[in-house]
Amino acid sequence: MRRSKAFIPTTKEVPNDAVLASHIFLSRAGFISQVSSGLYNFLPLGKRVLKKIETIVNDEMESIGAQEVELSFVTPVELWQESGRIEKFGKELLRFKDRKENLFVLGPTHEEMMVNLVCNRVNSYKQLPMHLYQIKTKFRDEARPRFGLMRSREFVMKDGYSFHSSTEDLNREFATVEAAYQRILTRLGLEFRIVEADSGTIGGSGSKELMVIADSGEDTIAICDHCQYAANIEAAVRGSKKDIPEAPEAEFNRFMTPDITTIESLAYFFKVDPYYLVKAVAKRAVYDEGSDIVLFFLRGSDTLQDVKAVNALHALELVDVSEEELQEAGLITGFMGPLNFNTCKMVLDVSLKNADAMICGANEKDYHYVGVNFSALINADFADITEVCEGDSCPHCDEGILSLTKGIEVGHIFKLGTTYSAALKAEFLNEKGQREPFIMGTYGMGISRLLAAVIEQHHDDRGCIWTLSTAPYIINVMISNIKDDQQMSFAQTLYEQLKQRGVEVMLDDRKERFGFKMKDAELIGFPYTVIVGKELMNGNIQLMDRATLEQETLAADTALETILQRIST
Repeated sequence: MRRSKAFIPTTKEVPNDAVLASHIFLSRAGFISQVSSGLYNFLPLGKRVLKKIETIVNDEMESIGAQEVELSFVTPVELWQESGRIEKFGKELLRFKDRKENLFVLGPTHEEMMVNLVCNRVNSYKQLPMHLYQIKTKFRDEARPRFGLMRSREFVMKDGYSFHSSTEDLNREFATVEAAYQRILTRLGLEFRIVEADSGTIGGSGSKELMVIADSGEDTIAICDHCQYAANIEAAVRGSKKDIPEAPEAEFNRFMTPDITTIESLAYFFKVDPYYLVKAVAKRAVYDEGSDIVLFFLRGSDTLQDVKAVNALHALELVDVSEEELQEAGLITGFMGPLNFNTCKMVLDVSLKNADAMICGANEKDYHYVGVNFSALINADFADITEVCEGDSCPHCDEGILSLTKGIEVGHIFKLGTTYSAALKAEFLNEKGQREPFIMGTYGMGISRLLAAVIEQHHDDRGCIWTLSTAPYIINVMISNIKDDQQMSFAQTLYEQLKQRGVEVMLDDRKERFGFKMKDAELIGFPYTVIVGKELMNGNIQLMDRATLEQETLAADTALETILQRIST
């Protein structure tokens, strides 16, 4: 492609709301342009990168026997009603009516549609397993779209769905897809981790996320320094505590604690480690029908993990409770405890099960209980509701310590089981001739998000640094002075020779200053830029490596072979 003919509108202007490198540089370098909040056009360079990512994904899906389909973007609302997900997605699910007043949604994901496609078309266990996938535009009406392609309302996604006759076969396919996804990210040149995750609104019995490691990531992940354990903070668990503080010595008693309402002041008052204090966190749990105040109890040294808390209640979400609401419910702020408590529902962290020598609120103003043994709470609801912290022990190995890092979620795979097939009555005949629902898996990967993730992991203050597998063009041949006939002739010959060898090459033949062209090349992020300038008179040209910004002098007469060697290693 000749740059003089290419549509690449680069700019110095940074989008008003841009804070991430990918948003800034993809916009400035002419890969994307914003249409409206959370909506973006892909320009020629952006489309080339998308197609490269899609090609790698298609290669790996074909290698595991998955078959590509394309489902309608518009979905009848009845399918979402049958699955029971229409309320779970809430306002993020965009609904509209056609001219006949039929209600439809724009699909953010296609579990219902894929089940509907297979239902009554796959009837026997002999036709299983089956794995279908698509790469398609999706729409999720985000309340606060931001960060460019990272959290947009319209996005390109690869979503796959597998159908099985047994859980064992689902587990096999799940592992096969996990390995294929690892190969995809490796081919894209990304550093990543696969982590245990919360299943969220998709549902199912288990899931894993693929996280690209980046400081700008929205997700926090816990990683063991000794084994391969990694988990999203929403699903991470910790091993047993090794450095347990010395327990306070006190018999069970009611103790006056005037105006002592915080964990910090309580620890100071009793001169004990917060590990032996009980923290009360009040939230309002929102369900499909109505809401309730819930008290969560955990050790004073711990922090409530909201997603775990939501899952423990099977609620839609948790919202804050005002002090006035607590007073109306008969709860005394600062002195709430799990003993002699029947005001509202309560959930205790698993670390409190059979805990001894504890101090907790007495549900009476200015009083706490000391010397509490929780083994008496035999009918209480216990769940893992604590957030993992830096330095916690690994739950999978004895030696490991957990550290926290940031990641960008670019893929999520789920073991759905019969969550959707049972709801939508999608069944097959088993070996005994009996009808049973398909056992399913679903496998998502954000294609447009991957484009942004590459830049989040590969950029500097000058612009994009594309990997060889994702670059829109591998080589940028830049003519320093287009009025110089020798430079023009050599550059055009090299350009044609590279094209003939199948190299994706750009010829910058614009009538612009050298410095302007160089800044453009650095902003766009071509892996290599060939500089054809004054040194050509001495039989030399320069080759700039975008990743290092180092320039290497090449002999002009052997430049083609040297360049081909560089891009093949």
